[in-house]
Amino acid sequence: MTKQRPKEMKSLALAYMGDVIYEKYVREYLINKGTTKVQHLHQHAVQFVKATSQASVVHHWIDTNQLTTEELAVVKRGRNAKSGSVPKNTSVQAYRHSTAFEALLGFLYLDQQHDRLELLIKQAIDITEKGDGQE
Repeated sequence: MTKQRPKEMKSLALAYMGDVIYEKYVREYLINKGTTKVQHLHQHAVQFVKATSQASVVHHWIDTNQLTTEELAVVKRGRNAKSGSVPKNTSVQAYRHSTAFEALLGFLYLDQQHDRLELLIKQAIDITEKGDGQE
């Protein structure tokens, strides 16, 4: 079986991986911050992983020129991916941008760009924590 290169993968597959990677980092962040009750962990994690927060982070990165040309191309591909359905609690635009966010994280992870991945995740958590990640 040949391994598919991240640059050749479909955006939704990258987003599928990015979703779990971001969730892992958010959970570690919250636990390291001292949150221990599972209900509180879940409630706080939702603020980071909801579509509007992720979409706002992507907008921040684009507006402040934080992304490389390659990363921006992945974001654009992720934003334009057709998923077939949109959760009822978010807009199509926010959902597409959150897919772009997750696709970028999945790409960086699968491309083994771990330092860059961790830097962008730290930025995403900081932006969301400050309330700048809300639409």
